Amino acid sequence: MIQLVAFLGNYGNEYAKTRHNVAWQFEESLPFANKLSWQSKFKGEIASCTPAELAQWACDYKIASKKDGSPILVPEDSPAHIYFLKPQTYMNLSGESIIQVVNFYKLKPENVLVVHDELELALGFASFKWSGGLGGHNGLRSTKAVFNTADFWRLRFGIGRPEHKDIASYVLSNFMAEEAEILMQVFNQTSVLLVKALLSKDPAKLIQEWGKKKLV
Repeated sequence: MIQLVAFLGNYGNEYAKTRHNVAWQFEESLPFANKLSWQSKFKGEIASCTPAELAQWACDYKIASKKDGSPILVPEDSPAHIYFLKPQTYMNLSGESIIQVVNFYKLKPENVLVVHDELELALGFASFKWSGGLGGHNGLRSTKAVFNTADFWRLRFGIGRPEHKDIASYVLSNFMAEEAEILMQVFNQTSVLLVKALLSKDPAKLIQEWGKKKLV
């Protein structure tokens, strides 16, 4: 099961609304974001909750619930806690923060979900996948380096490729107003995926629907 969600981004106000920080923007948009209590640790900011708490929040905020309106069931062998991490190392050293959490809580790469921006997906798309290539993403490259494997979960938000070749300036530029509106619609729907993935014994079952999904 997934026990750690690592939202990749760059810290600092100047990066807050950039394309490269779409994962942090997603975290901030979560209906239950105000329920998370963040602490400075592991070269980042970390928060946690129990699976039961997450199921209750999902029900309260109408993200996911059973047909009768009660919280969805939590698997009996669920971990005691689910962790949320925002590395404060800058993007290209994200793995240094992630591996500290993994080692401290005795997790494995397959227990980790990395949330990040994706140039190869157009804006309006989201993708949930297992393992695979790095697509030139420095945060993924750093994570693979500390794990010595690419076998971890990814939640990708499409930002599209620019027409010019200056990728660095593109990913570090802010979303335009109309793009931000599209993102909010994507985030609203993807919060459902996140909850289901974290409360599932077999997240791979979600890949058929969410492997590459156009949401807007």
